[in-house]
Amino acid sequence: MILYLAMFAIQVACIIDVIRNGRNQLWIMALMFLPGASAFAYVILEVLPRIQNNRHVRTAHAKAVDALNPEREVKAARHALDIADTAANRLRMADALTALGRHPEALPYYHDAIERGPLDMRTGEKLARSQFETGDAATALATLEANPPASAQSDRDRQGLLRARILDALGRKEEALEIYADLVTRMPGEETRCRYAALLIEQGWDKKALGVLEEVEARMKLLDRQQRAAEADMYRWAMERLRELRGK
Repeated sequence: MILYLAMFAIQVACIIDVIRNGRNQLWIMALMFLPGASAFAYVILEVLPRIQNNRHVRTAHAKAVDALNPEREVKAARHALDIADTAANRLRMADALTALGRHPEALPYYHDAIERGPLDMRTGEKLARSQFETGDAATALATLEANPPASAQSDRDRQGLLRARILDALGRKEEALEIYADLVTRMPGEETRCRYAALLIEQGWDKKALGVLEEVEARMKLLDRQQRAAEADMYRWAMERLRELRGK
């Protein structure tokens, strides 16, 4: 009886999926008269490919794989480097180490990759980021300023966010605030707003920070649970600060 009910539920779910997603209506006939085999075929041919092509599913899968085997890309990059000691493979190794937060180890690989070829904008930015993450903000700023100019607005904004963080670390707060105020009008995601709000609070601009964090809250409510979970720590920090500011 339980097996029959489960099969019936799968059959109904598949029929609903056909209707909602505009699949071939012949599936409905097959699901009604051959529920077992047709439901299995429908899941394999229609549902799984759609799930695999979903960006959020792919992202979640990649994160799960990385969580289970965080050294996977480092090992693959090291293997590629053993086969061919090229600038591209050294850059791949640096990127793999950076992804794990191992910035001191990544720095020599970035330097080697740059020495073997012309400095491109993205590699220069990566080098500056690793220098900053290892605590050398002054060198990071010099690297960023010597970097070839970015042509795309998204690249300029990403480098602008890094520059604002570097200036903040160097004590040049007003310059950092000016950059943040510009970036929040364009950059997707909430990292920029949260960093902007944190610096506003540090500088005593609580009312302005409250407005920025209320924007974060409003935009957060538009996301589903999975999207919020990807940046859970950031949203938790934002909501904690928001409660504190509202309580003042």
